[in-house]
Amino acid sequence: MRILVAEDDVDTRDFLVLMLEKAGHKVKAVPDGVQAWEALRQDPCPLLLSDCMMPGMDGFELCRRVRSAPRRYTYIILLTAFGGRDNYLKGMEAGADDFLTKPCDFDELKARLRVADRILNLQHEVQQLTGLLPICAYCKKIRQAESEWVSIETFVSRRTDASFSHTVCPGCYEVQLRPELERVRR
Repeated sequence: MRILVAEDDVDTRDFLVLMLEKAGHKVKAVPDGVQAWEALRQDPCPLLLSDCMMPGMDGFELCRRVRSAPRRYTYIILLTAFGGRDNYLKGMEAGADDFLTKPCDFDELKARLRVADRILNLQHEVQQLTGLLPICAYCKKIRQAESEWVSIETFVSRRTDASFSHTVCPGCYEVQLRPELERVRR
């Protein structure tokens, strides 16, 4: 997963980058919220890991800006050296998805990243279902992977709780079935 790290403390930033890259993530790191905001504007990233207290623009303001911008969803985890209810609530109010106290336990961070990945994947599926779908003009199958084509029923039932009952609309009845029924009756 691509991750943007916004952290003003050099040691913490370097540690996070090292551990995240070691875990297989592609990481970009910046030293403050202003640079993080600019990086997100230029190249939206699926996950932002941001310190709360930074010069220029703090993590709370960065979070608010990300949430107010019309763009693809960015999952936000705020980091703070100051735990407690007030900071947690302030972060959640700003639009954070998760909140972690520093120094962070890397196993706990990895678990939270797995949750973020699940949520981002679900969000991607919702976008697919509400966006344009590649559909064959002839057989009406939908391309769901690079080369796998499945029926509309299969596509929808794999992604939702919907079930199907087949029927014929009035227009198709008149064009397809009525002439056939009349032919058979003769």
